[in-house]
Amino acid sequence: MGGIKIATLKDVARRAGVSTATVSHVINETRFVSQELKARVYQAMRELNYHPNAIARSLRRKKTQNIGMIVPDISYPFLAEVARGVEDAGFELGYNVIVCDSDGDLEREADYIRLLQEKKVDGIVFVAAGESSSHVQTLIEQGMPVVVCDRDLPGVEVDTVIADNVGSGYQATEHLIDLGHRRIGCIAGPQVLGISNKRGKGYKRALERYGILVREELIVRGDFRCRGGYEAMRKLLALDEPPTAVFACNDLMAVGAICTASKRRLRIPQDVAIVGCDDIALASFTNPSLSTVAQPKHEMGAMAVEMLVERIKDKSKPPTRRLLPTDLVIRDSG
Repeated sequence: MGGIKIATLKDVARRAGVSTATVSHVINETRFVSQELKARVYQAMRELNYHPNAIARSLRRKKTQNIGMIVPDISYPFLAEVARGVEDAGFELGYNVIVCDSDGDLEREADYIRLLQEKKVDGIVFVAAGESSSHVQTLIEQGMPVVVCDRDLPGVEVDTVIADNVGSGYQATEHLIDLGHRRIGCIAGPQVLGISNKRGKGYKRALERYGILVREELIVRGDFRCRGGYEAMRKLLALDEPPTAVFACNDLMAVGAICTASKRRLRIPQDVAIVGCDDIALASFTNPSLSTVAQPKHEMGAMAVEMLVERIKDKSKPPTRRLLPTDLVIRDSG
């Protein structure tokens, strides 16, 4: 029995009526070829179901058309939506995306960096596990194109795309002030993450702007998880004078806070108003639906890829920092 015949470069050339050299130049983009000849070659490739050898092609072009993305936790809804933006933009620009989950561990992060280097990726979109800049600095020194997403890494000259986290905290707190609240609690995130501290800074800035005293007992830290928000809300409600409103520095902690308030049979927002931050998909389906500050998650991921491709094309250009605006989304919780 005869096997399935696999088309060759010569078969494509014969079908298109051109030389094998022309087919090679079209595939590898190594010489100018007219649009008419390109169309004939691509048509022949489709008809013969011909697929170029990707490995050989990448060796010739010194590019793999692969980019890496390192995130601390892909199960975190915010980062999952950022990753979707990276993958969508990568697809549109002709890049495959290899997503690596460091689980917030710096050693695992380093292992994934080595793996991506071994895979010869053209560049890396990096969401650091913490505020440590050593891994990114090393990559830059090695000439690897890098874009840092959703993090500010002090002291590192690197392309960065990030949302306005100070503005997010300010917007949420100002909204609660506009509703008439003066005793406003804050469920802050981990102190090691700059985005958490910046959202907390926005919270304090809004209170100060409206002449409201910042009370440290009303600021409780969580872990950016539902459980952390649940426990932080318990502490706030246990105060002699509990807050009448709470800004949670991310939506998952806000969901946990809603759960605590509901178990205490508190009405939301009549007894305590709650506002989150991120606008993950779940925010629309909590009970009551969660008011929050929407982060441009998909746009952030897509922009990171666009910046990375620019960096791949020109490694000598000065680093840029893109700060994306956020929007208050008012629902039923406050």
